[in-house]
Amino acid sequence: MTAVDADPSAAPRRPRWRHARSALGRAARLLPTPLGTPFTFCYGLILLGTAVYADFGDQATVHQLLRESSTDAAHLADQPLLVLIASALWVAGGLYSVYGLAFVLVVSALERRVGAARAAGVFLVGHVLATLATELPVAGAVAAGRLPEASLHRLDYGISFGLMACVGALAGLLRPAAKWTLLGVAGAMCARDLTELVDPLSSWGHPIALLTGIACWSLLRDEERPPGPGPSASAEEPVAVPTVPAPRVPEQRTEAAPAPVVPGAVRDR
Repeated sequence: MTAVDADPSAAPRRPRWRHARSALGRAARLLPTPLGTPFTFCYGLILLGTAVYADFGDQATVHQLLRESSTDAAHLADQPLLVLIASALWVAGGLYSVYGLAFVLVVSALERRVGAARAAGVFLVGHVLATLATELPVAGAVAAGRLPEASLHRLDYGISFGLMACVGALAGLLRPAAKWTLLGVAGAMCARDLTELVDPLSSWGHPIALLTGIACWSLLRDEERPPGPGPSASAEEPVAVPTVPAPRVPEQRTEAAPAPVVPGAVRDR
């Protein structure tokens, strides 16, 4: 019996489970972590808790909580700070809302690049400015008699304004291809909302929030850091580079050769 030599040109195949494991590892890096993205992680847990309660809790209580958390014109006039915070603790649509998944991916990607404080600031500014820009005109129109008084009491809550601001801010930190793709998708969504006008306030609030995030580009680019779970070195603190001392070469002493004695020469004592 003769042994059959293996074909040397046949490369070893990588097991399928390794491909799946590497794919899962790349996908896991997109998710928030307690140390890498603390703002997204903690805020996401709060949104998950309220979404679970909104879907499985007592619906009468849920409706009452949403009503009290609404950022309508009447609540903004009575207790603005409370409703601006409370309205951002709920996800419109509950567990099955696309806003929840988009929040995890977009805000965590922004936080990895600019830090927790600036990511939270972009979200908060977009949420507050878009809310005020859409609700204050309603209050003015009601006061002028152009809208009925019932327009002051409407259900308005969710994270979409803050999320859209983070989308606009994140686009400015990406490479040109990804940047314009993200802005194109977000712009198409805003254009569809403005065309359909199912909810006029939300339809106008989304492009306002997107432009708010774009306006933050100049503030965020100077503080951009490479994405990663660990802390990055600050530009203001120089990194100390260790210096390796040069090896010392031992000195070599050279002794002068004795002068030849010349017969008859006089030497000094």
